[in-house]
Amino acid sequence: MYKRLIRYIKPYSTRFIQALICMVFVGGFTGLSMYILKDVIDKVFIPPYNPKMLSIVVVIVPLIFLFKGLFGYAQGYLMYYIGQRVVMDLRNELYEHLQHLSLDFYTRKSTGNIMSRLTNDIVAIQDGVTKVPMYVIRDGFTALVLMGLLFYLHPKFALIVVFAFPLASIPIIRFGKKLRRVGREGQEKMSDMYGILQETITGVKVVKAFNMEEYETEKFGKQNRSYFNIIMRSMRVEALSSPVMEFIGSLGIAFVIWYGGKDVINGVWTAGAFFSFMGAAFSTYNPIKNFSRMNVNIQRALAASERVFQILDEKTTVLESPDAFALEKFSNEISYNNVSFSYLGGNTVLKGINLKLKKGQIVAFVGPSGGGKTSIANLLPRFYDPLSGTITIDNKDIKDFTLKSLRKQIGIVTQETILFNDTVRNNISYGSRDAKDKDIIRAAKAANAHNFIMRLSDKYSTVIGERGVRLSGGERQRIAIARAILKNPSILILDEATSALDTESELLVQKAIDYLMRNRTTFVIAHRLSTIRKADKIFVIDEGKIVESGVHRELLAKGGIYKRLYDMQFRD
Repeated sequence: MYKRLIRYIKPYSTRFIQALICMVFVGGFTGLSMYILKDVIDKVFIPPYNPKMLSIVVVIVPLIFLFKGLFGYAQGYLMYYIGQRVVMDLRNELYEHLQHLSLDFYTRKSTGNIMSRLTNDIVAIQDGVTKVPMYVIRDGFTALVLMGLLFYLHPKFALIVVFAFPLASIPIIRFGKKLRRVGREGQEKMSDMYGILQETITGVKVVKAFNMEEYETEKFGKQNRSYFNIIMRSMRVEALSSPVMEFIGSLGIAFVIWYGGKDVINGVWTAGAFFSFMGAAFSTYNPIKNFSRMNVNIQRALAASERVFQILDEKTTVLESPDAFALEKFSNEISYNNVSFSYLGGNTVLKGINLKLKKGQIVAFVGPSGGGKTSIANLLPRFYDPLSGTITIDNKDIKDFTLKSLRKQIGIVTQETILFNDTVRNNISYGSRDAKDKDIIRAAKAANAHNFIMRLSDKYSTVIGERGVRLSGGERQRIAIARAILKNPSILILDEATSALDTESELLVQKAIDYLMRNRTTFVIAHRLSTIRKADKIFVIDEGKIVESGVHRELLAKGGIYKRLYDMQFRD
């Protein structure tokens, strides 16, 4: 995972090299500060005293720490810059990849799970990319400089200190595996909490209507408590790793003090060299302790990376052919040829669908819920691809067209109106970003939306809230129709566009839809049979098959499913 993350650092290699140079100087000045200790003790505080040396040390020591601080600041800033840019690039790449994944991915993954990876997991990676290289590389250079000083001062004792390092690293390796596993569990539990948040916030009306506030609070509390327990397991491992390492390291230091102290007493080496050695040895263990603390960030970042790269490795299932060409204009016929389809390899939703639709015709799909009506419409803009069979426009397989040009020809208005927390103007011009105000207003008027828009506080500049929450259902629907009118598609899909509206709103929306359908080839999916009487052809879909077809009058005469549905809706 870290090798893969490091690839994101390559564009910033120049700054990384600069940071490395600064780290070398930080390590060098750290070693120099320990070496100065030898001369201070031997030449200043032990006879024969050297007052001149004392004056020099008073000047040199602040300068050492001044330059160490300056280089430390520079390397810290550079590494934070690199880390933040890497995370920004990774977040952008992940979001862009999400935009291009097929709809079946969103069928498999919950919104909370996706949001958790784009936010919480990225933050964990941010700590790993920003802090870990800075501490590990900087402290690594510092440890090398100090080890060099140790061997310079006393090679034999330096070997004793070095021998203790592998022993001290054992806890890091053992604890690291556990930390990554716990970190992965923590990320997954946070994903579950994001899911609960997303569901309860978007469904707050239902929660309140059914007096389920306490239930939802209790459910979230259980998940939060579970997350707390996972984090505490991680903290126990983190808190234990440093003392264990210090204890192992102290055994080596204790031996050096005992053995080296006797050498000082016997005059084998000077007190200054001994204390300088001890200072360097203790300072060498600090980077190791820091690495132990950073190991927590490393394992969390690795666990988060697995989850983020899991999404980045997702392949889109609706692929554009390398030889795809643009659909310039729909001019003749849409044809479904023995089309079968299923979601995620489950039960077959559509079974051998065959139908033809001439340019300018209106065809309607009716039938029991779950019969496959919406699935037929979803295949045309290639939200999904059929398991078998082909869909053609003007005798050309839609898989041969570029996705952009195909979807440019299609306008969609659904029962669940999707609007954005933006202005009315930007919602209408969504997908037509270059549209002028006069064109937006013309589309709004055609959709019977202009009058109510002009009554809003800021008219076309009014922000309508998340999913258009500040508008009524009929107003939201008319904004969506205005958006489709402005797009001016050749093909129109209306999926239960009026089924959720009251009678008055439905009349206004229906007028807007009638305008939208003029001179367009239209797929109408409807439960209300009153809205499709004028369709050129009606297909009755049941259990994934076309079981009846014809015009309104013909279907009533057949006395089949259509007649039964009609009688259910218009029975006195």
